[in-house]
Amino acid sequence: MMRNGEQSSALHPLSLPMTETTGALVIGGNLNGLSIARSLGRHGVPVWVTTPPNIKLASCSRYTLRTLPWLGEEPEAQVAYLGEVAERYELDQWVLFPTSDDSAALLSKFHVQLSRHFRVSTPTWDILRWAYDKRLTYRLAAEQLVAYPSTIYPATEADLSAVNFPAILKPATHATINRFTADKAWPVANREQLVARYREARELIPPDLILIQELIPGGGESQFSYAALCRDGQPIASLTARRTRQYPIDFGYSSSFVETLDVPEIVGPSQRLLAAIRYTGIVEVEYKLDARDGRYKLLDINPRLWTWSPLGGRAGIDFPYLLWQMMVGRPVPEQTGRTSVRWVRMSTDVPAAIHLMSRGRLSPGEYWRSLSRPVEFSVMAIDDPLPGLLDLPLFAYKHFCNGYKRVCRTFPLKFVKPRDGSGPIRNNPCHRAEAGMNERSVTGGDTA
Repeated sequence: MMRNGEQSSALHPLSLPMTETTGALVIGGNLNGLSIARSLGRHGVPVWVTTPPNIKLASCSRYTLRTLPWLGEEPEAQVAYLGEVAERYELDQWVLFPTSDDSAALLSKFHVQLSRHFRVSTPTWDILRWAYDKRLTYRLAAEQLVAYPSTIYPATEADLSAVNFPAILKPATHATINRFTADKAWPVANREQLVARYREARELIPPDLILIQELIPGGGESQFSYAALCRDGQPIASLTARRTRQYPIDFGYSSSFVETLDVPEIVGPSQRLLAAIRYTGIVEVEYKLDARDGRYKLLDINPRLWTWSPLGGRAGIDFPYLLWQMMVGRPVPEQTGRTSVRWVRMSTDVPAAIHLMSRGRLSPGEYWRSLSRPVEFSVMAIDDPLPGLLDLPLFAYKHFCNGYKRVCRTFPLKFVKPRDGSGPIRNNPCHRAEAGMNERSVTGGDTA
């Protein structure tokens, strides 16, 4: 039975009639969830979303037929909840889609249990862990002779003496959400910063999960991706792209402008990595071009949908729908995406462009020309306008909340003894507001 308070929402008032009988259940209502809902809904596939109450962008889409709550509990409870959802709403053999590293890991680790009710779109844990844990990712890269940034795994503070600057600290996994894992990486320019950041990171995650890497020079224009749908390590559909602009511009949390290009240098290394682990599903393999030696160096392997995935649909590779087709047993022909197609998220690209213009790295004319057709907008869509109308205010709200939290951390709480002697009271109003201001607000953050 469903737990108390776990009631589904009504059907979306603007939803369209669906032509397929096998639907999709998407875990997460963020931008990736929206991309999945639109991709599948436009092909007549019914889409339901299960998501926390503060991540509802995908729920605004006319292609999301129903929204269910998501439990912030232990993984075993979440798996049991998914089973209850399948039985109560008769979702037998619907396709399960993750939208984040956490949800991908959940589906992968409990693949056998979940497969009793669903078609699970992630590979099993013995495969996915090579992408989820960066320590294993770089070990795999070394075995397959794929270049990656110089990396150390400090056991103690004494090991920091081997670090050259500039450098970055990265978490090996994102199993917990805190300011380190949310930021994805912390740049450091000198030993004093390194020691301070390392000590801070040790308070947030176990020391063996802290990686320190060389910082490869360059911004988004130096970052490239190989994106593919694979079966048993062999690519069926693929494209290569460049993260031309990012936000923030110096050390971006996410892409703001991406374009498909022919980058053969990253195809071979990516295919070796995926073949070695017999990867099945959709995947993005990220690289950064090191201008110092002209080599493309592996950064990450993302075993789930990525922020700019709608670019694939515009380039002829509709990744979520192709994955759904593969999961339901339909043939998917081999195909390669078109080049010179663009994707943009205006709420982050406009600020990025303004910063680049202020530094003389981009002119207004160049920016305007970069938006020429064919271009896919991340959130705005004529056939699904509501998410686009909400994106900018939600983006502003998220950054207001995050800035407010930083102010709260800068000015510690003060405690005042009340006259009745009942105990200390926090007199900082940030304390009351902070509880509701999650780092991943209504837009669900960005998953690169």
